[in-house]
Amino acid sequence: MAELERVMYVEDEPDIRAVAQLALEVVGGLTVDLCERGDLAVAQAEQFEPQMILLDVMMPGMDGPSTLKALRNHPELSKVPIAFMTAKVQPHEIEHFKSLGAVGVIAKPFDPITLAEQVRALWGSAR
Repeated sequence: MAELERVMYVEDEPDIRAVAQLALEVVGGLTVDLCERGDLAVAQAEQFEPQMILLDVMMPGMDGPSTLKALRNHPELSKVPIAFMTAKVQPHEIEHFKSLGAVGVIAKPFDPITLAEQVRALWGSAR
């Protein structure tokens, strides 16, 4: 597939989920599957077949890093680019997230107008 169309976003904060959905669907023209917990993302991801997955780092239950690890255990999802969305954007933190297998980090709070562009750029660089 030549263009990014389907994105899964895993975020426990309803307000942030709502803003991200508007930013990605309305502004970005993407199809978005929202999940409020990591375990739900792992359960839904194969059926949705995301081309890119965005993970909040700090969530109750399964946090972002453990969700990434669980997603990587599914052969169908092992190659899907995954980026973290977090306020933890110090260089050593970004390096840590990349060492876990993330293609990049999007800083929170994010700009709703440019979020889809940031996601497409990370997706493009991962391909």
